[in-house]
Amino acid sequence: MNTEKSAPPQVRSFDHVGITVADLDAATAFFASLGLEVLGEPMAVEGEFLDTVIGIPGSRTRIVMLRAPSGGTTLELSRFTRPDHEPGSAAPMANELGIRNVAFMVDDLDAMIQRVEADGYAVIGGVGEWQHAIRMAYVRGPEGIIVSLAESIG
Repeated sequence: MNTEKSAPPQVRSFDHVGITVADLDAATAFFASLGLEVLGEPMAVEGEFLDTVIGIPGSRTRIVMLRAPSGGTTLELSRFTRPDHEPGSAAPMANELGIRNVAFMVDDLDAMIQRVEADGYAVIGGVGEWQHAIRMAYVRGPEGIIVSLAESIG
């Protein structure tokens, strides 16, 4: 009889973050403008797998996957075509329950802010500096999504 205890189950890797949006094209264009790479064509997902996983029978969604040029965790944007999406807060603040932000490290924070502002998006507060190591700003993207842009300075 084997009396060794096996290791408890644990997370092996961070795969993706999913965000449900109403306008898949606009959200994809926003994240691509930040420098994320679109991985393939948008794809429709429906059927028993999706119904089982999300617990909504008869559901159908279109998804786009994006990733930073350096690789790593992917971002999944999803637009439900059946049933229609449920609206959330139009402009949630950082203290609203739920996923607070999606964060990216950037090479030049000021240039990135200029880029997103030129596209019609705005910094929520201002640019903050933490312990002479990092500069960061929150940007409100499409559909109220908060994107944290950070630059190492230390």
